[in-house]
Amino acid sequence: MWPLEREEPRRSGGRQVTGAVCCGVGAGIELKVEEHAVQYGSKSIACGSQVNYDEPMARVENLLGALSLTMSDRFREVGAAHRMSASEQASLVTLLAHPDQPVSWLGQVLGLTSSGVTRLVDRLVARGWVTRTPGTDARHRRLRLTSSGTKRARLLNRDREAVLADAVAGLTDADRADLERLLGNLVGALHDDLMSTIHTCRLCDRTVCRSSGVPCPLDHTVPADV
Repeated sequence: MWPLEREEPRRSGGRQVTGAVCCGVGAGIELKVEEHAVQYGSKSIACGSQVNYDEPMARVENLLGALSLTMSDRFREVGAAHRMSASEQASLVTLLAHPDQPVSWLGQVLGLTSSGVTRLVDRLVARGWVTRTPGTDARHRRLRLTSSGTKRARLLNRDREAVLADAVAGLTDADRADLERLLGNLVGALHDDLMSTIHTCRLCDRTVCRSSGVPCPLDHTVPADV
């Protein structure tokens, strides 16, 4: 049950919010809560035993959201164990698959400004994971992993795979096959352009994308001349 802060009914985004508002629910959604008061330290709060939405989320979307959030938390723990930010992790894994790319390209993949990606690359170089080709324009100098950076990228892939394997460990072979098919459908519908695809795949282990002979679900975003 979620702890809910008490407040009077109010309007939110044009809809009535009734009884109590949960800090985890976005504005604009009407809540009807069966609540009872509980003591939380010195503060009396409401605890929702049931939350109903006027426009209820389907159960499959709710379960997908819960799974996505949990996986995100576990991936964050992987990064913390390596003492790496999300951008640092994505940089190494992306450059493992796409070596000799310019700094500006990496910034596009990661959604960083030119100054932001320059600072990021400076950190990666300082930690001995990346080298830059010589040049006067830092944005167009090309990047390649060092042997240490390659090892680190592969360790990240290994640790990420362990998190994912643990999440599906309880599935039967038939369940796994069904899940793989459904995930392929979902991922394939995410994008229609290559740069968005590379952004989505910035932490993917490219060696397994086509390991079973099945094409990547986002292959349709790759231009024919690439």
